[in-house]
Amino acid sequence: MLENEDFIDAYLRDVESISRRISKDDIDRVIRLLYDAWKENKRVFIAGNGGSAATATHFASDLAKFTLVEGKPRIKALALTDNVPWMTAITNDLGWGNVYVEQLKNLMEEGDVFIAISVHGGSGADQAGPWSQNLLAAAKFVKDNDGKLIGLAGFDGGVLKRYPVPA
Repeated sequence: MLENEDFIDAYLRDVESISRRISKDDIDRVIRLLYDAWKENKRVFIAGNGGSAATATHFASDLAKFTLVEGKPRIKALALTDNVPWMTAITNDLGWGNVYVEQLKNLMEEGDVFIAISVHGGSGADQAGPWSQNLLAAAKFVKDNDGKLIGLAGFDGGVLKRYPVPA
């Protein structure tokens, strides 16, 4: 008998349940949005906090790496979580809530894509205050400046769900 069999079974049931709830239409829209960004030579910016920051870095790396086709343009993907000196300078001078907006102000152009990754979608709070307000501020900035937004959030999508993927 496996020592962790009950845990493993529960985990796999949860994964199966989640995979059944994911919208194929949403996945298709995200694929089309990223494909269009590549075709139109637009950039893709990705950000998240905590473990989602690591996911953002990995996602940007995968997008850049797996579009390596000899003689073809490559997707321009950048994780806003990777330049620690810039992040800490912004945080020091303008606060953690502005860390992604200020980077986007420097880098984003019309039609670029921003992917916000958040376990809870900006809903809830703890001793530091409301969660992921920096991601929500960046999402609003992107929408207000003719960028395109993809939100990847867990649970019920939280506040981030108010900023849907464009059709």
